[in-house]
Amino acid sequence: MTKIDAETLRYQPKDYKSDQYVRWCPGCGDHALLSCLHKAMAQLNIEPHETAVISGIGCSSRLPYYMNTYGFHTIHGRGAAVATGVKTAKPELSVWLTTGDGDCLAIGGNHFIHMVRRNIDINVLLMNNKIYGLTKGQYSPTSERGSKTKSSPFGTVEDPFRPIELALGARGTFFARCIDVDLSNATDVLVAAAKHKGTSVVEVLQNCVIFNNNVHKSVTDKASKIENTILLKHGEKMLFGQDNSKGLVLDGWNIKAVTIGQDGYTLDDVLVHDAHTQDSALHMKLGLMSPEDNGLPLALGVIRDVEALVYDEEVTKQIKTIQAKDPVRTLTNYLMTKDVWEVK
Repeated sequence: MTKIDAETLRYQPKDYKSDQYVRWCPGCGDHALLSCLHKAMAQLNIEPHETAVISGIGCSSRLPYYMNTYGFHTIHGRGAAVATGVKTAKPELSVWLTTGDGDCLAIGGNHFIHMVRRNIDINVLLMNNKIYGLTKGQYSPTSERGSKTKSSPFGTVEDPFRPIELALGARGTFFARCIDVDLSNATDVLVAAAKHKGTSVVEVLQNCVIFNNNVHKSVTDKASKIENTILLKHGEKMLFGQDNSKGLVLDGWNIKAVTIGQDGYTLDDVLVHDAHTQDSALHMKLGLMSPEDNGLPLALGVIRDVEALVYDEEVTKQIKTIQAKDPVRTLTNYLMTKDVWEVK
């Protein structure tokens, strides 16, 4: 933001900071995400007293303590269920769910996919460090096959979840990705998530300096980031690399990275990002790109952002419709409309 923009804001980032000491390890990626969340809320001019931050269990789940908003530190994996209840009961609140790859995708996996399926207006911050940090370094649902951890000393023999596959498989309407060290894009993504009506899933590639340091090095290291990541923006060409010299094109049913001006490829061949198309096929392909898996740049920014009916709005609408036909009564009056007996 420019200085002028900042001066016109009703709130400043500091207005969303609590007085609690932030108890994360020095260098933890959660610090950066917390700062971005404060900035995003200031840009959105969200009322602190009209905001609720919910969490489950894990390092990331400490975040509600550091927000000058309403908050609820719930139990392991159940943050999505509690956030669903909060938003349905108080739809006027801006509800945020902060969770980790273990909390959200292991014990909380069922709650997560049904929250996405219902399309409840909740902003989900999924911190993915591919490890269980709070419980000291066991492999998580997103740990790569072969990862050597406290619970897999010889390497895990499991294939990991890809968060975008779960989100889009549950008919998700919004999915974005950012990196903890890229504060500008992270803030922009959080603002976009808050503006979306429905469940907004933001995968934050976050570094655990203690138990899984440099797990995202290929896309965070300055020397390789420019070639290994692509920042997607709706309506713009999918360009990346030094001086945007490379682009993404379709090669049959697949995505292919090319150098513009070589092998007959021109700027006209490069795909234009359409985050608003209802068909999720290309969004899925973009979300699954990986320098390690298929040699394609990791997609950052808003990958999918489409409109659909929103659960909490539909519940509120249904209640008002029923009340208009049958005015609200007290519980006693309602019970007296049924069969009653007088005992003497």
